[in-house]
Amino acid sequence: MDFIERLQERINAINQLPVVCKLGYLGTDESLVLYPLPGSQVTQRFMDGTTDQQLNYEIAMKSKSQNRIHQTLWLIQNELEGLSQLESKDGSYEFDELIITNKPFINQIDDQGWFVFLLDVQAKITVFKESE
Repeated sequence: MDFIERLQERINAINQLPVVCKLGYLGTDESLVLYPLPGSQVTQRFMDGTTDQQLNYEIAMKSKSQNRIHQTLWLIQNELEGLSQLESKDGSYEFDELIITNKPFINQIDDQGWFVFLLDVQAKITVFKESE
């Protein structure tokens, strides 16, 4: 299933995004990342093997500039809040909706001046059974 890759592409397609979003966890320098969170689940199973799923993701940004993080995550949040379509390239899912579960918030600051802010989202999609 290619949902997380399509979400990453959509984030990176946002005009004036100051940093590229990558999959995985925060690096040692300024970074913007997308990764899955625990708690994702199948909400309904169908006879043909298709499932409705709720998938939890987090977008994190690390920078020494709170203003840069704030602008970036709110830009992403505003774009994702209005998202009505996100097509699979391999036909593995059908997009239903994306919900902002936590607006951008500060998570940590370290003694070297790095700030980390987070934005949490939940996707509702229908996943089609893979062909065998």
